[in-house]
Amino acid sequence: MKILLSVTGGIAAYKAIDLTSKLVQRNHEVKVMMTPSAREFITPLPFQALSRNEVHIDIFDETKPEVIKHINLADWADINIIAPATASTIGKLAHGIADNMVTTTLIASTKPTFIAPAMNSNMYSHPAVQENMQKLSDMGYHFIDAGSGFLACGYIAKGRMAEPLDIIEAVESFQVTKQYNNDLFGKKILVTAGPTIERIDAVRYLTNNSTGRMGYAIAEAAQLRGADVTLVSGPVQLKVPNNVRFVQIESAAEMFEAVTTRMNQDIIIKAAAVADYTIERQHGKMKKKDEDFTLTLNRTQDILKYLGEHKTTQYLAGFAAETEQVETYARGKLVKKNADVIIANNVGDTSIGFKSDQNAVEMFFKNGASRKIEKMPKLEIAHEILTSIKQDMHVR
Repeated sequence: MKILLSVTGGIAAYKAIDLTSKLVQRNHEVKVMMTPSAREFITPLPFQALSRNEVHIDIFDETKPEVIKHINLADWADINIIAPATASTIGKLAHGIADNMVTTTLIASTKPTFIAPAMNSNMYSHPAVQENMQKLSDMGYHFIDAGSGFLACGYIAKGRMAEPLDIIEAVESFQVTKQYNNDLFGKKILVTAGPTIERIDAVRYLTNNSTGRMGYAIAEAAQLRGADVTLVSGPVQLKVPNNVRFVQIESAAEMFEAVTTRMNQDIIIKAAAVADYTIERQHGKMKKKDEDFTLTLNRTQDILKYLGEHKTTQYLAGFAAETEQVETYARGKLVKKNADVIIANNVGDTSIGFKSDQNAVEMFFKNGASRKIEKMPKLEIAHEILTSIKQDMHVR
């Protein structure tokens, strides 16, 4: 998306730097505007460095005769974000006052605008400010509510600017809802994600390199498109997507139990990297010895195979993380596990492996068809996967 970020004059302006960085990391193109007051808190340089675009401040700085800057910016953006939004800027927009780069551009814009207020709690609750916010809401502006916490004034109260990731999720949710028109509404989808941990003793365990990012992206994308989503996850360092049922597990046995007791779904997408082997856990911590010792590994229950053998009307999707002969192994897994589709990726490629923010996959369907999805951010991959599954279900 093309995002026009407006930074106004509050102490929370420093958070806008992080917001810019995270937007760029999520493959959005960002241009930044600042009010004169914002420059009293932070310089334009960080925004320019992170966005790789000019920062716009002075409405009279017209360097290109062929365009009028504020009109050109207003037309360029897909989405406007004001973060932080002060009481002053909110009041100006509510009353049509265009006296700086930010207010002039936004009043000229016809694009969706998201406002993240940030101010002292007494200012936030003042009747005039609340009236202005209500007026803007009635006009179609979207507010991302302020949070509660420690404020610069020393109060612990409501008035903190929403966190950058919350702002991004609100914007992306709006855009996805608009793009896909809640096309998965009414569908029940179960997604598994992350690794499992197989305990050896009190301090040691067996695991793998899965970060859970692909599974979490699928859960997030499905929820944004209106699905009723359950996410079963091993231990990861990721924020749980909004509005999903979350089931935390640790071992392969726990994941088997969590998934097989929740099979009443329309779609099951098994993206987790479940351990193939486990070990009988030792009590306490095993002490180091001078000689070598041997661990005996026991096969875990094959969850995807079990689902394939016991499914009725469920659409079953599995993942195949391979390092060689990707198509051969994926098609073999498709038949062996009785899945409807296997989504394969080459984890030997570090640019799209477990720890990467991007992925590239190929989908192999039960009917013999296949679809290659080229390298892109994992959330976009997730949407492409869901679209292909929806199309395959419709064909069947």
